[in-house]
Amino acid sequence: MAKDLLPFLSSQDMGDFELSKLIRPAILIPESKKLNVLLDELRAGRNHMAIIIDEYGGITGLVTIEDVLEEIVGEIEDEHDKDSGTLIKEIAKDEFLVSALTPIDVFNEKFNSNLSDKDFDTLGGIIMHHFARFPKPNDAINIDNLRFVINSIERRRIKRIKVSKIT
Repeated sequence: MAKDLLPFLSSQDMGDFELSKLIRPAILIPESKKLNVLLDELRAGRNHMAIIIDEYGGITGLVTIEDVLEEIVGEIEDEHDKDSGTLIKEIAKDEFLVSALTPIDVFNEKFNSNLSDKDFDTLGGIIMHHFARFPKPNDAINIDNLRFVINSIERRRIKRIKVSKIT
């Protein structure tokens, strides 16, 4: 861990530095382990990551405590994530990539539309309502003079929608 290396940064004498003394044992977990159990084990052992192994003992991946939390509560933004603050991004002439979390009033102002914000707060809510089912990527629907195509879905939630004006 980084905190184990910090004392050696200011040390003039690197003679007492032995990497083998700082290496911690790897935490191995089976890929079938339930998330809640894994989270409890990581917290109890004060570990931030573990190696995932399959039934034959082969390595299938690496999981961090942040990965586990995101599976339970949804996406967690941190200082290393790219800025996802752009709600509406033009990708071509009269074609936009829009976050499903875009407030309806912001969407209406940008697209000069009249989608109702009476029952829903976000564009994703209106789209879900008009589909009357959970849409899949590339599913499309027309509302007023706009065409909405589901661009991406994440954890049973619409993430981005491609919007174009119908002419």
